Amino acid sequence: MTLALSSEIIRLPYREPFRIARAHGGEGMSSVIVELRHAGWPDLVGLGEGYPDAYYGESLETIAVVLPLLLASIDVDALEAVTTATAGDFLASVGDGFNAVIAHHGAAKCALDTALHDLVGKRLGLPVHQLLGLSPTIAPTDFTIGLDEPAIVAARAARASHFPALKIKVGGPVDLETLEAVRRVFSGPIRVDANTAWTPEQGAGLIPDLVRLGVELIEQPFPAHRLDQLRWLQERSELPLVADESAVTIDDLEGLVGVVDGVNVKLAKCGGPGPAARMLARARELGLRTFLGCMEETSLGIAASAHVAALVDWIDLDGCLLISGDPFEGLELGPDCRWQLTAEAGLGIRRRPA
Repeated sequence: MTLALSSEIIRLPYREPFRIARAHGGEGMSSVIVELRHAGWPDLVGLGEGYPDAYYGESLETIAVVLPLLLASIDVDALEAVTTATAGDFLASVGDGFNAVIAHHGAAKCALDTALHDLVGKRLGLPVHQLLGLSPTIAPTDFTIGLDEPAIVAARAARASHFPALKIKVGGPVDLETLEAVRRVFSGPIRVDANTAWTPEQGAGLIPDLVRLGVELIEQPFPAHRLDQLRWLQERSELPLVADESAVTIDDLEGLVGVVDGVNVKLAKCGGPGPAARMLARARELGLRTFLGCMEETSLGIAASAHVAALVDWIDLDGCLLISGDPFEGLELGPDCRWQLTAEAGLGIRRRPA
């Protein structure tokens, strides 16, 4: 028997302009959706999503090139023999096989790893979180607001004030003014994400005001390779620093011990739900606090992330809430802003009727 993989590119607009410090544009997203089928299981299809980020060297075109290489590395005989008892080891071995085929390319790996988890879960009648040995009970998500004029950011914050925490993109010329404006309309925790845009002097100078404004954490203030700067600021900050662009895969974790308090794990960076679960578990072993983030993905990509969210301290899974025209359904946000994971097999996600 053989595996068949099909893919399509989707482009969807944002509900509101969304911009971060290290990227231009902000009108919409582009992502790759894959469907994985086994010839012997004609009624089953595994769904996956890969969101390419040029910062990590990926594009829609590179995903198309890499996917067939990854597919060819899957041991189909082992897949056909998978059981509830062996599923975890099998899926981990596939992730190792992907890394042996090609380094990096986390979004392409994420698309296929997600689809494989979905397919195996459906084959065994188990939700993905159960395949991974995780709980369906997860913390609430925050909501992210992109860079813009302070008054515009504050208006968006007011509309999102029912979320338990807000993540505010910073790294522009009016960061403090923006955060002051948000605090006037929102009383909960604020998380700030500079996406590598600050200098050490800026970061140190802002710390007292961030503390005064009730900021909960600072995400990636400096360039990814400047671990010396991250360590320098963490030593001077009573707020936790969280590495994002500096924490791409599990191999980055040991180098971040003593440098930052936490790491932001994203499936599109590390290669899917399996690698994310292993990276989060290892981060906790090393004493790092854990943050689960996302790209501007559909609810398919967000669902894959939600299935590993029992391992984290902070959750930022709002990508599908930022876009219009999500083509998938099955993932519901509860009144307490927690994604609701059910006992449905696989990811619990399906395409919306045409």
